[in-house]
Amino acid sequence: MLRPAADADRDPVLAWRNHPEVRQASFTTHEIGAADHAAWWAGGGRDRILIFEYAGRPAGVVTIEADGTWGYYLDVAGLTERREFLPAWLELEREAIGYAFDVLGLERLTGETLAWNTPVLALHRRFGFRETDRHQRPVDGVPQEVVRTELRAADRLTVRR
Repeated sequence: MLRPAADADRDPVLAWRNHPEVRQASFTTHEIGAADHAAWWAGGGRDRILIFEYAGRPAGVVTIEADGTWGYYLDVAGLTERREFLPAWLELEREAIGYAFDVLGLERLTGETLAWNTPVLALHRRFGFRETDRHQRPVDGVPQEVVRTELRAADRLTVRR
């Protein structure tokens, strides 16, 4: 389930963003400080920050911009501890796609993934995303290959649970 973020979600989301596995796969790999996180939280407006709940618990965050750009973070530590990581990850992707197309009425979702992050790219393909571009982007001052993916509403796949 996706729901609007509330003030009480701010600190848990910071912990999810700062998990080493999340930072490693992000364009910003340094530990995010409380002030930077508070600015991100306030600057983005909570209308675009959604909390993903799995098995009745907050388990991730999804952001969807008006232009269809999206991203997410999962509670890697909590989901791994409960042995729920993979099913939650699949459900988050399914829920985000449904929200973007069915609630927001977007025509497409686009995202960027580091090219070495093949599990994420494979999951996106499973849900019907297609690669639209590859380009270089600096991450910690080092050029990294980035894959841009897109899913159009008309090409949306129904993926079984």
